[in-house]
Amino acid sequence: MISNIPLMIVPLIVFNLVIAGLAGIGGADPWATQLYSMQMLSGGNWVMTLGDLMIVLSLALLFFEIMKSTRTSNASVVDHLLSTFVFVAFLVEFLLVPSASHSLFFILMAMAFFDILAGFTVSLRSAGRDVNFR
Repeated sequence: MISNIPLMIVPLIVFNLVIAGLAGIGGADPWATQLYSMQMLSGGNWVMTLGDLMIVLSLALLFFEIMKSTRTSNASVVDHLLSTFVFVAFLVEFLLVPSASHSLFFILMAMAFFDILAGFTVSLRSAGRDVNFR
């Protein structure tokens, strides 16, 4: 049952915790908080912000969500339905909550949308191979 929980709910929860100030990170834009800086061989300066880290971790979760969608079972239907609910939660929050009108939140919402598209596409393609007409 726990494997049916969509992983894209994690970025939604983390974003809301940071915006609410419950993660211990404050400021006007907590996602612009610099986490790491490194001098490159080219002479440039590479900076990793909290928002950048959130995108990288969310991409990793999206990868595992797509891997989960390759399962062909009745549980995959529930998984797709819950992923759709997560996307709807992203969309409603993006439209109605002022602090969610952030480019990071939009990118996370787009990832949740691609999770739905990839999940249904992979499931339909793999289900088409399971059909036997004999």
